[in-house]
Amino acid sequence: MTPLPNELNRLVFATNNGHKLDEVKQILGNHWDILSLAESGVTTDLPENGNTLHANAEEKANAIYRLISLPCFAEDSGLEVDALGGAPGVYTARYAGIGASAQENNEKLLEELKDITDRTARFRAVIALWWQDKLFFFEGVINGRIATRLEGLTGFGYDPLFIPEGFDQPFAALPGTVKSQISHRARAVAEMVNFLNFQTTPL
Repeated sequence: MTPLPNELNRLVFATNNGHKLDEVKQILGNHWDILSLAESGVTTDLPENGNTLHANAEEKANAIYRLISLPCFAEDSGLEVDALGGAPGVYTARYAGIGASAQENNEKLLEELKDITDRTARFRAVIALWWQDKLFFFEGVINGRIATRLEGLTGFGYDPLFIPEGFDQPFAALPGTVKSQISHRARAVAEMVNFLNFQTTPL
């Protein structure tokens, strides 16, 4: 696809998560200038009070758009484990408690799945995009399963435990290029980019 003119390629990503920012920049490539909250001059912590990924993404996108009135997007993602009724879901980042580390979250998940044979799961990402004064949503999902032990040194979050469908190792043990191509976030971002690439009316 033909990229948008340069003046339309700047987007603010409503996040303070450096891992997510780096991942999205890698997915989007050189045609896009993605600014973090700090780079856009915003220091406010964004709200995240919704009961769904969709609600959280919308809440964060609305908050940043009210502050800067520039094209921006927010993302919320979660791990859904079938044997746990879809948990941790919206509580993915704080599964072991507010302020919990990735290691603590992973250990809690392993404990919850101890002796459980059904380890099917999926990662889901929802993006809320403010573009030309309208709000749009995009979603990406990757199916897989939860490993029985931590493996790998790359990635973040539950990457040492989540084995994507079609692979035998978790994301953290696979090349980073694999995740940037097939992850839930990559798929949601791809949907957003497909939409933006067909927008031709200047702001």
